[in-house]
Amino acid sequence: MPLLGCDCKCFSTYEPFPFPPYQPHLSCQLIQSNVQRFTKEEVEDVLSHILRDRSHIDETLRLASEENAAENYHAAIQKLRKIYHSAIKPMEQAYKYNELRAHEISGTGRALVGKDGEITSKPMVLFLGPWSVGKSSMINYLLGLKDSPYQLYTGAEPTTSEFTVIMHGEKTRSIEGIVMAADSSRSFSPLEKFGQSFLEKLIGIEMPHKLLERVTFVDTPGIIENRKQQERGYPFNDVCQWFIDRADLIFVTFDPTKLDVGLELEMLFRQLKGRESQIRIILNKADNLATQDLMRVYGALFWSLAPLINVTEPPRVYVSSFWPFDYAPDTSRELFKREEISLLEDLNQVIENRMENKIAFIRQHAIRVRIHALLVDRYVQTFKDKMSYFSDPDLVFKEIVDDPDKFFIFKSILAKTNVSKFDLPNREAYQDFFGVNPIGSFKSLSAQCSYSGGCLLDKIEKAITSELPGLLSSINPGKAPPGLSSCEATGCGDKPKNRYRKN
Repeated sequence: MPLLGCDCKCFSTYEPFPFPPYQPHLSCQLIQSNVQRFTKEEVEDVLSHILRDRSHIDETLRLASEENAAENYHAAIQKLRKIYHSAIKPMEQAYKYNELRAHEISGTGRALVGKDGEITSKPMVLFLGPWSVGKSSMINYLLGLKDSPYQLYTGAEPTTSEFTVIMHGEKTRSIEGIVMAADSSRSFSPLEKFGQSFLEKLIGIEMPHKLLERVTFVDTPGIIENRKQQERGYPFNDVCQWFIDRADLIFVTFDPTKLDVGLELEMLFRQLKGRESQIRIILNKADNLATQDLMRVYGALFWSLAPLINVTEPPRVYVSSFWPFDYAPDTSRELFKREEISLLEDLNQVIENRMENKIAFIRQHAIRVRIHALLVDRYVQTFKDKMSYFSDPDLVFKEIVDDPDKFFIFKSILAKTNVSKFDLPNREAYQDFFGVNPIGSFKSLSAQCSYSGGCLLDKIEKAITSELPGLLSSINPGKAPPGLSSCEATGCGDKPKNRYRKN
């Protein structure tokens, strides 16, 4: 009789079994043959003594007191969607902002919101790291999936070959990647661009779980340094980058026996540049080591990662053993328990701040959309000013696009709007942008006004300076966001006059 999914490691470290303590020279088959002498009830009674108590997970994550918070969250999400659709999306569409993002060379960090599925998406926690370091076991432990039909498969060999998205649903079921990408209500439709081979390696699991009402987990294939990228059959690094750009928290997991850094792991940390605030390093399976050996491994981990994490303040490192079974005897149990609670508090902080972070990111997105509209308007006005009856439109506009500094296009935006130069898009991006979108297809900002709807620029500036900060204040009544309503802070510029209204 199998011991309810417990592998041989259980027997090697725990003693309260009704047979003599495990000796290293005994084989796994011998241990299992001893277990067969006992009934299922006796085995379950033994397991109840070695399985770890999980009550602190619900307490730390406050899963029992989420009803009112969930109602407030959904109400705020609806207000956020309304602001986006009424004030930001019309400007996006009028000046084709999403096409600029597609051509822009340098990214600006987190992926920006452009669809309802992404606006309403829950915080995403991404698990990365070498193979067989305990990523799947950690998810099983946090969600209490031990011995359930949908527990993630684990083992000493490389076991996870798919990107697995664990999310909330009314009933427990698995979803194929092709279905996930085709469902516009979710935020995974952009994954279609990575091809059919990748979608076959994408799987979703839905289940009714309190924690999944607040967060989505993503388990990734382990990094295998001796495997060539083309053997995976899809662009692994590009897919990882897609999830990294959308993750609110990134757990990079190691175990004491896999601290070597190869080309694939080095590439992964390059992709994490600029996301250091979301990264948490986890040294898992720490109860396999004596205290002195653990200190040496901890130092070796930092020595291996130091060349890859070139920041003043290194990411937080959690040292523990994240799986359902109790800590090994004669190890630093209290330390591991405190580390686990600290990690749960970190996770809870990200979850509780999810609305504030979403508002802040959308507001930053609105500022970039507004800057883009001002730049396109400046290109349009410059083109009109330079055109004459005998001018060649193509040559005139090529001169403007090739050398925008000659016509003070970017400098005029900085001078008039108090925008930081670090928020401006690349000049080269506009060469590609206008190569696809002719200048004649855009109206000036002064023409983007109507009698009933007002001006697009007025709407987006109102969203930036008052509506989004007001929404942030409503979910934090005790906090007033300082300076958000100031035009100097947001970069408000000259507002075009609405020619349909009397001024």
